Amino acid sequence: MNKKLFVLDTNVLMHDPACLFRFEEHDLFIPMVVLEELDAQKKGTSEVSRNVRQVSRFLDDLMQGREQAQIEKGLRLPAPPAGGANGKLRGKPASGRLFFQTRPTATALPDMLPGHKPDNSILLVTLELQMQHPDRQVALVSKDINLRIKAAIVGVHTEDYHNDQVLEDLDLLFTGYAELPANFWQTHGDNMESWQDERGRACYRVAGPKVHGWHLNQFLYLPDEAQGGLELIVQELSEDSAELRVIRDYRSGKTPVWGIHAKNREQNFALNLLLDPEIDFVTILGAAGTGKTLLALAAGLAQTLDESRYREVIMTRVTVPLGEDIGFLPGTEEEKMTPWMGALMDNLEVLTQTSGAGDWERAATNDLLAKRVKIRSLNFMRGRTFLNRYIIIDEAQNLTPKQMKTLITRCGPGSKMICLGNLSQIDTPYLTETASGLTYVVDRFRGWPHGGHVTLARGERSRLAAWASDIL
Repeated sequence: MNKKLFVLDTNVLMHDPACLFRFEEHDLFIPMVVLEELDAQKKGTSEVSRNVRQVSRFLDDLMQGREQAQIEKGLRLPAPPAGGANGKLRGKPASGRLFFQTRPTATALPDMLPGHKPDNSILLVTLELQMQHPDRQVALVSKDINLRIKAAIVGVHTEDYHNDQVLEDLDLLFTGYAELPANFWQTHGDNMESWQDERGRACYRVAGPKVHGWHLNQFLYLPDEAQGGLELIVQELSEDSAELRVIRDYRSGKTPVWGIHAKNREQNFALNLLLDPEIDFVTILGAAGTGKTLLALAAGLAQTLDESRYREVIMTRVTVPLGEDIGFLPGTEEEKMTPWMGALMDNLEVLTQTSGAGDWERAATNDLLAKRVKIRSLNFMRGRTFLNRYIIIDEAQNLTPKQMKTLITRCGPGSKMICLGNLSQIDTPYLTETASGLTYVVDRFRGWPHGGHVTLARGERSRLAAWASDIL
């Protein structure tokens, strides 16, 4: 099969600086206008600017000691670096060559593409490459939908950049739980062992065909009509057996978590992960109104104020506006973040609505919470280390895999991180459900002994919110 020739758009390089090493045996071509656009974006402290500077360093390393004649023949791509924008680069090293535009285009710009816009220049370069290499497939790789539409109109083959996608289909994403068949004990009960752990919780060791599809810290449940709705968590896995433990039920009135109870099975699973001291990293997915922030905040306050397990609760989120940007915000870091933290304020109001409490008691509670619940900006996370903190990252679906890695590696000893998000509400340009940093960590942390994940399925905010989520 002939090698393909991929023309890279600027946004692909901005999105993933290591994309140069991800096209395996195929050749790459970078137009001069792309280098100009990269140069215009190199200044600043944003993630895009950092990615541009990383691309420039990669290209500079490739050109060290190369003459113009060698550049025209194409530069062989070396082995990929140890780490890339989205984690470690896996697979065999790239064997294609990297070409640059070394001569001006001779093809006339079609009348339907007037002017000298960068996108039109890239299309013109791709059209000329198609004429120069009729025996090869030339494809323009871009994350810009409008550019791909224009390319299709003028007869240029285009492709989206898929290498950053964690999954082909979001339906394949790990939910964190699975329903057991009604005959589970008949098929897995032979030679079953049972005992109670040091906390008096029932544990079982079972063997059978279902064991091979389970993961550590995955929840398993029998239907409500079978065995009283038994709910278990996978504690240990071996080649042919698994150790299961009955989880705690936070739906009953005897076990409130800072005054709230789980309203459904998935919320109960989430609270078991949030309150487990052996779990350091929790991801919770769910549509609007499923209770993600309320559960995470209640568990954090219970462990910070009641159990003194953590020194304070830290909450942060990506500052991506839903509508027009409101511009500069005065004040301290916490004051600047306050408009973005409406979810925190709303849920704190729910958790502090103690029946019968007077104004003085409510004021004292709010004073205490202000000292133990901190709002922080993601922009100042680099270089920090959080010790014995309970960290909540809200709206994590708007983070890239590289940003997610930066945040998780801030956790020091004794800290716990919770990532919340709704993959159907991504506001960051060029991020999709299958390429989001939240999807990335859910998939990568699956099966880690100190991490857990739950997808909340049922909305509990109101009948209006539930109906709107279903029909709109």
